[in-house]
Amino acid sequence: MRLARFFDKRIGSKVKCTLCPHNCVIADGKVGVCGVRQNIKGRLFSLVYAQPIALNVDPIEKKPLYHYLPGTKTFSLGTIGCNLGCLHCQNYTISKTKPKKVAEYTPEKIVELALENDCDSISYTYTEPIIFYEYLMDTAKIAKRHKLKNIIVSNGFINLEPLKRLVKNIDAANIDLKAFNERFYQTQCKAKLEPVKNTIEFLNGKVWLEITNLIIPKLNDDLKEIEKMVRWIANINKKIPLHFSAYYPSYKTTQPPTQTNTLEQAKKIADKYLDYVYLGNIGSQTNTNCPKCKKLLISRSGFGLISNKIKNNKCQCGHDIVGIYNE
Repeated sequence: MRLARFFDKRIGSKVKCTLCPHNCVIADGKVGVCGVRQNIKGRLFSLVYAQPIALNVDPIEKKPLYHYLPGTKTFSLGTIGCNLGCLHCQNYTISKTKPKKVAEYTPEKIVELALENDCDSISYTYTEPIIFYEYLMDTAKIAKRHKLKNIIVSNGFINLEPLKRLVKNIDAANIDLKAFNERFYQTQCKAKLEPVKNTIEFLNGKVWLEITNLIIPKLNDDLKEIEKMVRWIANINKKIPLHFSAYYPSYKTTQPPTQTNTLEQAKKIADKYLDYVYLGNIGSQTNTNCPKCKKLLISRSGFGLISNKIKNNKCQCGHDIVGIYNE
């Protein structure tokens, strides 16, 4: 347990958490929406500091990040809890569980394990890294001293002030843009769309940024809405890689799996506006081609890198290929 950052004392014994846009007002002994930040006698504490529920060495492509250090390994960790209430949660077995005592892994130990496993980066992922903000920040600062990169895989639901501080210690992010309508966020995720859009706009140009959109049949698969979302992304930066991902029934959502045809239609639309569009969870269309000459530049199979022909961030035709590459 560790004293949390970003909270205000309220009337009597209540505190207001200001980490994310829920701005929970929490009574003594209670926790916020995320389930892991508790008011104890007028002060807010993180219940998951140094308490990861999942630790793994992953290919960086699994995050997914396709234009950031391709072919490298990233040390991934996550705790229980989440500040969204997605009815389709793919990791509900850990995001929805209550705090419990698990083996402690200090920030120093996480960095040590990342180095021992020849990882180039640490990824804060699996559930929602924002809710273990203190653990993330302490680990990231130590990681930077050891020349390790820091990555968040996040829903982007965070207030501006903590985001400003966070961005000083991370190098890359994949933000899950769950849909492009407010109703979906309210009914399916128990949250709001606008703060996520604000996060994406803020991160652009400050860290390496990619976006994932999980397409769920009959809930967020309207092609006109997808085109609206893609045009909004292109307005920010047409070079931001976008990953359309296939949904499979999970938690409280029982829609049938996403059809490959739906993903392909979404990609066809997105290709009109964005330079780099990928399909996930279907085992194809994960390669990187030059936006200009269409030459195959990075070949992938599953989450593995087969080949990378990008040199000095350029295609052989001379076109600039955005990304951070080990060459």
